[in-house]
This record gives sequence, structure tokens and C-alpha cells, in this order.
Amino acid sequence: MILTGVLLVVLGLGLVGWFAARARARLLYAGRGSMHSMPGYHGWHMALWVLVPALLAWTAWSAIMPGLVEGVVMADPAAADLPADEMHRAAILAEASTLAADPSATAFDRQSQALAEPMRAAQTRFAAIGALLVLIIALAGGGYGFTRVRAGFPARTHVERAILGLLLAASLMAILTTFGIVASLLFEAGLFFKDVSPIAFLTGTHWAPGNARGTDIDGAFGAVPLFWGTIYIGAIIAMLVAIPLGLMSAIYLTQYASGAVRKWFKPMLEILAGVPTVVYGYFAALTVAPIIRDFAESMGMPNPSTESALAAGLVMGVMIIPFVSSMADDALAAVPRAMSDGSLALGATKSETIKKVLLPAALPGIVAGVMLAISRAIGETMIVVMAAGASAQLSANPFASMTTVTYQIVQMLTGDQEFNSPKTLSAFALGLVLFVVTLILNIIALRVVKRFREAYE
Repeated sequence: MILTGVLLVVLGLGLVGWFAARARARLLYAGRGSMHSMPGYHGWHMALWVLVPALLAWTAWSAIMPGLVEGVVMADPAAADLPADEMHRAAILAEASTLAADPSATAFDRQSQALAEPMRAAQTRFAAIGALLVLIIALAGGGYGFTRVRAGFPARTHVERAILGLLLAASLMAILTTFGIVASLLFEAGLFFKDVSPIAFLTGTHWAPGNARGTDIDGAFGAVPLFWGTIYIGAIIAMLVAIPLGLMSAIYLTQYASGAVRKWFKPMLEILAGVPTVVYGYFAALTVAPIIRDFAESMGMPNPSTESALAAGLVMGVMIIPFVSSMADDALAAVPRAMSDGSLALGATKSETIKKVLLPAALPGIVAGVMLAISRAIGETMIVVMAAGASAQLSANPFASMTTVTYQIVQMLTGDQEFNSPKTLSAFALGLVLFVVTLILNIIALRVVKRFREAYE
């Protein structure tokens, strides 16, 4: 609480420093050309010297303070009876920390009650030390920054360099996050492939991780049915819905709709991309799936299931219509007007111009939109979980229950089970395959988009 309060104080000091440095720079400003930088840049330079060192100190102290507090608490006589088991001891200390922050909280362990007061005292002491340290650093930084407010000081250069460093850090954060995801997937998938052959995993047709027993478990982790379910639902059924509807929507909005109609219909179409996937899942499970089951029953199919690949694929196709429509819309709009005008001038009808001129010219952009939509569809989880089922089978029957890679990842990582078992680790192997496939699709889509932009920019 103290550290949070001092953070607000530091922000206030940064604001005060901005006004103070700008005011002093204005006093020094005697006309254009008399100062290297405008007063506003001096204000930002001062604020950066107050905020950046103080925030770094605040972050560092927040990271090391829990260890210091734990060291003091462990040295207290009340901690002499703590169990030797590290996990049990950590649970007691965590409960004591909760009690120290909220004395009215319920305690489930007698030892945590005894440690609550020493922990509260240690937290208060180290928080006060950290607050004092942060304030000293903020004032020292502000004092140094204030001394740099001079006519010839290049404050603008320093501020721009600081902003460049901030942008670089943000870029590196995204890159490092991606590397962290890949590294974690590779590490955990490597543990899985120590027990299961990669060839058996990628080519086997029997998926039953619950039946894996003993050392020879390769036959229980054949992931081909999962790959087929993912492709069948996300890349076949969903695309049969999304491509025609998305493409025809784009053609109508760009070639036939009036300005008023386009103004209303395009945002309404793109709202589909903002609907939460769990809402689509409920719609698939409660509305679409029963209709498909009744339709299958009317066709004479014995005991049709409510869960089916068709129900999940249809709703998934509706969900990704905006991906196809928006990319196709942009691609059609980017085709030079001279091409369509020339076709019409030669006597072609509007429909012939669309079929033989606009669509071929916009094909790279349309293909890129389709590839991005496929990568979005094969990574969908909630619709599949709620409407497709959990049966891993190789079947072309759209009315049959199927499962996908994303559904199995959810199944493997939820519930009470050992984390280091092959059954749980198989989720990381599936995630790695899904990551690679999605990455390849995105690379293809980006290359197609690049080619499209080079042609018409």
C-alpha cells in the first residue's frame, strides 16, 4: 500500500517537474533561435529524469522486497515450527501474507496466524524503506534534470532518444514474448516426445490418451483424427460458408451498394468479428445444433447427435465472414478504376467486368483474406468445445461428432491430473503443431498481401 502511494507521489513530482522546467525555459527564451529546444521539450526532459529512475527503483524494490520480508519472517521465533516441506511452507507463508494484508480474512492454519503479525511488521518496514529510496531517487533525478535547463542544452534530442528507446522496448517486448511462447512449447513438447515417438504422434490414427499405460504408449497418441477434425471443421465447412458469403458481401458493398447503404451495412457486418466466441458457442449449441440434429433425423439417420462437425463449422463460418469480407473489400477497392472503366467502355456488362477484370485483379488480396480466415478458424476453441463434441474419429460425415486440436488442448490441461504425465504434455505437442501450421498460413497470407500491394500501390 505504501509503495502504491509513493508511486502516485512520484507521478505528481513528475508533473510538477514538467511545469517547473517549462516555466524556467520560458524565462530563458528570448526569441526564436536563442534556445536549442522549445520549453515543452525541457519540461519533458525534466519529467523523464524524475519518473524513469524512480520507476526503475520502484520496480526493482517491488521485486526484491518479498524475499527480504520472507527472510525476516523466517528468522522470527514463530517460524521455528514451520514444516520442512517447501510446498507446505510456501502455502503457510502465503496465507500469512493474506492475513497481514487483511486481518479479517479467515485463516485455515494455526501457524499462519502466528506469522501474520511479524510479516505485517516486516512488510511495513521494507515498504517504508523502499518508498524513501524511490523518493530520494526521484528528487535526485529531478534535481539533475533541473540543472540541465539551459539555453544551449539539446533537450529535444534527449527526449526523442528516450521516446525511441521506449518504442524499441515495446517492440522487443512483443518479440521476446513470441520467443518465450515458442521456447515453452518446444521444451514441454520435447518432454512429451521423450516418451512418445514423433512419427507415431503425427501419423497415428488412434487418439486415446486416457488409455495410455506402460512404456509402449505410442499407439494411444495418434493425432491424425485431431488434425482431420480441425481441417474438416475449420478449413472446409467453415470456409464453404465464409468464402461465398464474405466474397459476395464485398462485391455488393463495393460495386452495387449506394454510399448510404455501405455506410450502414459494412460496420454491421464487421460487428460479427467483435462478438465473443463464447456467444457463438452458445448459439451453435442451443440453436444451430438442434436444427441440424432434427434435419439429420428427418433424412432417416439413426440416433443423430446434437454435437456435430456441421453445427460447429457453420457457426464458425459465420464468425469469420468479416475476415474474408474486409480483405476482399479492400482488394476490390484497390483495383485501379481505369481497369473497370476500360472494360465497361469496351461493351462488357458490370457482372462481366466483375468476373473477368476485378476478381482476377484482386485475387491476391482475396486469397490473403481467406488464408487469414483459415488460420483464425483452426485456432478457434469455444465453438468447438460447445458444439463439435469430443469424439476423435476419421469421418467425412458432417453430422458426426468430431474433435479438434484446440478442444483436446483444453481437455488435457484442465482437471486434476499430473502435469508431467504424457497425457498432459501432449497438449503442448498439439499446441506446437497448431502454432507451426498457423504461422505458415500467416506467412503465406503476408507474402500474398505484399505481392498485392506491390502491384497496385
